[in-house]
Amino acid sequence: MSEIPKSLKYSKDHEWINIEGNIATIGITQHAAESLGDIVYVDINSIDKELKQFDKFGEIESVKAVSDLYVPISGKVVETNSNLESNPEFVNDDCYDKGWIIKVEVNDSEELSNLLDATEYEKII
Repeated sequence: MSEIPKSLKYSKDHEWINIEGNIATIGITQHAAESLGDIVYVDINSIDKELKQFDKFGEIESVKAVSDLYVPISGKVVETNSNLESNPEFVNDDCYDKGWIIKVEVNDSEELSNLLDATEYEKII
């Protein structure tokens, strides 16, 4: 069974989010990474862009498919994980730490109420 850290929030599209102050770190869940198979490329085209909750922020490519990535909270993309350019396998190996994808400066933390906690997320996978 996939790891689902209780301290995080989740989207129905299988992204996770961790908020520290007004910065949200975002990645895909272990369930999503396992479903995709070996990740070979992460394409983030949203640095410095203002995004609304659930807007597309990039794509992730595996040996099986290319999938869209959606931001689980509104804000400005302030950082991307540059390590994924040469090590996309970090998403498979350590999706909740080394495999994070973007950091967003949060506009409205009340949007977290639109997301799932670990128990709710576990029910949909």
